[in-house]
Amino acid sequence: MPASPYWDRAFAEAEAAAARGEVPVGAVVVAPGGAIIAAAGNRTEELADASAHAELLALRAAAAALGSPRLTGCDLYVTLEPCPMCAGAISHFRLRRVYFAAYDPKGGAVEHGARLFEQPTCLHRPEAYGGFHEQAAAAQLRRFFAVRR
Repeated sequence: MPASPYWDRAFAEAEAAAARGEVPVGAVVVAPGGAIIAAAGNRTEELADASAHAELLALRAAAAALGSPRLTGCDLYVTLEPCPMCAGAISHFRLRRVYFAAYDPKGGAVEHGARLFEQPTCLHRPEAYGGFHEQAAAAQLRRFFAVRR
């Protein structure tokens, strides 16, 4: 997939998170018309909040911008496969599509682990597509953790 302003912004948010000492994950919410309405990077350490994942922060900001708890018709671009918490939030926010870069066999919940969107009890099932710019996202994560291990 060629570069796009959505992926460029998601990766920039991930890089900014890394610069703050956060795991480099970035997320962008795109409105039905194609405008970016929210973007965020991880802030769990900064905010001392285990739920301050990039996806949740971006989803909350998008909901505030639209004045609605549902993001029907919106898409999410994120640099790492969402975890169970974020996948659950994605379902509740009722996103149309989720695009993610790197797969996360250990902590992911879309293509791995719980496969939340495939569960019969899942509230809403967005379309989900993974592997976009996967090598770039994986390299960003490797660089971050190499310094810390």
